Order: sequence, then structure tokens, then C-alpha cells
Amino acid sequence: MMLARVETNTATRTVLEVRDLTVAYGKVEALTKANLVVGEGQIVTVIGPNGAGKTTMLSAIMGLLGSKGEVSFDGSVEGVPSVERMVTRGMNLVPEKRELFGEMSVEDNLLLGAFQRYRGGKRDHRETMEEVFGLFPRLKERRRQLAGTLSGGERQMLAVGRALMARPRLLMLDEPSLGLAPLIVREIFRIIAELRRRGVSILLVEQNARAALQVADYAYVLETGSVAMEGPARTLADDPRVIETYLGLGGKHQDMLAT
Repeated sequence: MMLARVETNTATRTVLEVRDLTVAYGKVEALTKANLVVGEGQIVTVIGPNGAGKTTMLSAIMGLLGSKGEVSFDGSVEGVPSVERMVTRGMNLVPEKRELFGEMSVEDNLLLGAFQRYRGGKRDHRETMEEVFGLFPRLKERRRQLAGTLSGGERQMLAVGRALMARPRLLMLDEPSLGLAPLIVREIFRIIAELRRRGVSILLVEQNARAALQVADYAYVLETGSVAMEGPARTLADDPRVIETYLGLGGKHQDMLAT
């Protein structure tokens, strides 16, 4: 099913603009000429079925996958993004698998997130860590605990906290609610909204379409590697085609997670 375009993202200042982004695995295109814009202080979400290319899109923007097209971040064009350069410039990705160091403490995992800033001469990691602990008091309680012994929700909090240690201008989140209990999902989305209030722009890939559309300012629907629809999140949440395809099944369950 291909859905129609709704209207363009008209944010006043653009932090990220992706033009004609294409990723191929051999002869198979996983992402085809995708266009996307994230404005300063916005939460932009990408929803769609499994296999639509959502994770591929984030990985290509971050430089983890080779791609064609153009990624413009904070006014500077990256023909072929590199991970180190993007992190240095203020972009960070929290991957779906979280990829923590299980044999290291919570505090040491957080300090690793500040490595690039430290190498660049910034010595604000202790101050930043206290800000992270302010967002996630549970991490402060467990600061000496090994990351591998944390619950799923705590690991997700740690993954987000570690990314925040780099003081990103743009935070990309890949399926932050995956596998978490409803209470924890609500907490994670509360934190996402709080990060926007603090000025962090967020690109959110999320399977829970209802919760994502409730927290986001703008949304894209990705299907079979192409942007099938886009528009203000509230507009898409009320669109009959989106309701039928993404919000109808399991609606009560998603309502509970989104509340």
C-alpha cells in the first residue's frame, strides 16, 4: 500500500535534511531516494512495518552503512557520512540492541559516551553525568552496578544516557520501547518529550505507532524502503489510512502504552 504525501515539514530551522538517500544490499535496494527533515527542537518519527527500512535509514544517516544521496546536518552536507565525524558534530544514535558494555559499571558506560568530547578538549563530563542522573534517577542509584545486571528498562535508560553524554544536537532513537513493560515505555516516552523541552532534536524510529505519533511533531510513514506519507503527527494520527494500517490492530494495547 502506497499512501499519499500530506504536507511538507516547515520547521523554521533545519538540523537534519536527508535528500534521495538510497541504500542497497547487493542488487536489492533497502532504502530508495528517501527524503526527510528534522527541525531544531522537534521530535520527528518514522513509523512503518518491519522490514520497511527504518533502521537502515538511521544507520545510513549515522554513517554506519554505505549510501547514496545527501545528508545535511547543521547546515553542512555529508556526501558520505562517517560515524566519528557525525558524533563530533553533534549527532548520536541509540541502536535497537542498545550495545552496552555489560562487564562495565553504569558510570563507566556513561563516561564512554563522553569520550569524543573529552578527546576534543571538553572537560564537562561530570556535569553532564549529573544532568543524566537528573533525567534517570534510577541510573544514579545503580551507578556502581554492572550494566549486564540491569533490567531491560534500565538498560534502555543507560543507552539513552550514554548518548546524551556526548551532548548531541540530534539524538536518533531506534525502537526505544522494544521489549519493555508498559510502565517503562511510558517513562521512556516521557523522557523523550523532556529532551525536546531541553532543546534536543530527536529522530525517533518506533514500532509503537500510536505512542510515537502522540509524542512527535512530525511523522513519516516508510513502506518497502520508500517514504509513502508524511505530515504533522496529529494529522497522520487522524488519517483513516494510518488508523487502519498502523493503529487499528492492537489498538487498546497501544493506547495503554501511549497514555
